[in-house]
Amino acid sequence: MSSYRGDVGVRNGQIVEMGKLKGAATRTIDAQGMVVAPGFVDNHCHYDAQVTWDPMCTFSPFHGVTTVLIGNCSLSMAPIRPGKEERASEFLSYVEAIPMDVLRTIHVDWETVPEYMDKLDKHLGINVGTLIGHSALRYYVMGDECQGRAATPDEIQEMQQVVRDAVQAGALGLSITRNKGHYDPQGVHVPGFWAEEDELFALGEVLSELGTGIIQSGGGRAAELENRLMSRLSEATGRQVIYNNLGQTVRDPDAWKKLMAIVDETSAAGIRAYPLCSPNSVTQRFNMSNTQVFRGVPAWHPILLASDEEKLRAYSDPAVRRKLHDEAVEWKMDRPTDTISRQWFDYTWVQETALEKNKGLEGKSLSELAKLQGKGIIDAFLDLVVEENLQTIFLQGENNVDKEAVTKILNYDNAIVGLSDGGAHVQYHGGYGYSTRLLGYWVREQEVMSLEKAVRRLTFDSASVLGIFDRGLLRPGMAADITIFDPDTVNTREEDIVHDFPAGGWRFREMADGVPYTIVNGQVIQEDGNLTGALSGGVLRNSYYHMNAAG
Repeated sequence: MSSYRGDVGVRNGQIVEMGKLKGAATRTIDAQGMVVAPGFVDNHCHYDAQVTWDPMCTFSPFHGVTTVLIGNCSLSMAPIRPGKEERASEFLSYVEAIPMDVLRTIHVDWETVPEYMDKLDKHLGINVGTLIGHSALRYYVMGDECQGRAATPDEIQEMQQVVRDAVQAGALGLSITRNKGHYDPQGVHVPGFWAEEDELFALGEVLSELGTGIIQSGGGRAAELENRLMSRLSEATGRQVIYNNLGQTVRDPDAWKKLMAIVDETSAAGIRAYPLCSPNSVTQRFNMSNTQVFRGVPAWHPILLASDEEKLRAYSDPAVRRKLHDEAVEWKMDRPTDTISRQWFDYTWVQETALEKNKGLEGKSLSELAKLQGKGIIDAFLDLVVEENLQTIFLQGENNVDKEAVTKILNYDNAIVGLSDGGAHVQYHGGYGYSTRLLGYWVREQEVMSLEKAVRRLTFDSASVLGIFDRGLLRPGMAADITIFDPDTVNTREEDIVHDFPAGGWRFREMADGVPYTIVNGQVIQEDGNLTGALSGGVLRNSYYHMNAAG
C-alpha cells in the first residue's frame, strides 16, 4: 500500500481514529514532512539480563524499535533454579559476549518463565516478547548432565511440562540451537546443542497441542542445508519456525543461494520455516585480550580462555604458532565451527594500534601486513599482538559485505528482516541500528526497495510471524506503537563507547539520526534522542493466553 497524508488519533494506548482529524487533544505532534509508521519490531535480541536493570532495552528505542523478542538461540534467564544463577548465566554470557561481572549483579528473584515474565511486566519501557530457551530449560531439568548426553523420556516429559506452563502463561514460543559455535566458558557446547531430534520435536509438539507459539533456532541455516530440520519441525508441529540466518558470508559464498532455493521449495509446499536476515554488514572490533573470533579452532580455543599473561606466553611460543598456522591458515583439521573463513586474514584489519610507531599499519589487512613484513600470517599477526601487549584493536568483517547479494536477500519475501542481536556482544559491536540502516543506507542511498516496503519489513512482517496480532499496523483498534522518522535524514550513527553497565561495565553505543519520536502504547518514550522516562511497555503474550484470559 502507498503512503498517504493523514492524522493518527490515540487514546488510552490504542489507535482510535485515522484520516484528517479535528478537535481537542491532550498533545499534538506535528509530523509534517515525516513518516508516521507502526513501531518497529525487532525479532531477535538478547536483552534477557539487561532488561532487568534497563527497562528501555537501550539502544533499541532510539532506532524506532517499540517491541523486542528475547530468549533467542536457546539462551534465556528463565527457568532458573535457586542457587544455580551463576552457571545458568554463563551460557548467555559466553555465547552472547556479555561480561559475567555484569551478570553477577542481577538479583534473580524468579524461578519459572511465568514468574520472570510477571517480574518484567511491572517495569518496562518498551514491549518485550519472551521465548523459552532450550539450554536454560535443559539445565533446569537435567542439572549438570545437560551437556554430553541425550535426555531420558522422563526428562523430556518434564521439559514438555515446563514449556506448557510457560506458553499457557503467554510465552511467545521456544528457542533451540543447532549452532556449532555456541560454547560455554569451559569450551563445551551449550546444553541445547546436545538434544537429539526426538527431544526437539517433542518440545515443539507442546506448541502444536496449544495451537500457539513459534520455534526459533540459532544455527538453523546449517541444519536446514544439511537435512531440512527447520522445515521438518514446522511441518510436524504446524508452527512458524524462524532461524538464523539468510546472509552472505565469505565463509561460504553460495550458501545464501542454496538456502533460498530450499525455502522457495518448502514455502511453496505451505511450510512456514523462514530465515531471518539483517541489513547490517556485520563487523566486530576486538583485541586479543578480549575476543571470541577464533573460538572453535582447537589450538586457539583454550588460549582465548586463559589469562592475559598466559596468552602472551602462548602467542610468543613458536610451537604454539606452528599449531595455529596448521589449523587456522593451512586448515589441517576438520572445521568444527564456521566462526572464521578460510581466508579470515583477508577480512581482518588493523584498526587501531597501541604504539605510535605502528600507526602506519592501521587500515592494513593481516594478509597485507604479512606481505609487507615478509612473514607468515600468524607470525605477522602475533608479533604485533605481543609487541602491543594484546591491546591492538582489529576489525573483522566477513558477513553481508557483497551489496548485490544483500540487496537480493533484503528483498526476498520469504525472509524476515531484523536480527539486530541487541544486548549481545556488547564489547564487540552494537547492531541496534538495523532499522535505521535499512531506511537510511539501503532505501534512501542505495534505493534497493521502496520506503513503504521497508516499513512493512520492519513492522507487519515480524509482528505477524511472531504472533503479535495487535501491532505492526496503523489501524483503529491496534495498539498505539508508533515510530516517527525523517526519511531524508534517518540513519545509524558511528558507534562509540559508554561505561553505563552495572559493575562499571562498558559497551558500544549506537545511536540514530532522524528518529524524533518513539511511541509505545500511546506514550512517547523517546523524543529527539532523549528518553522521556515513560514506562508504558509491557510483556507481550500469545493468542492462547489472551483467549483464555478473556474467557
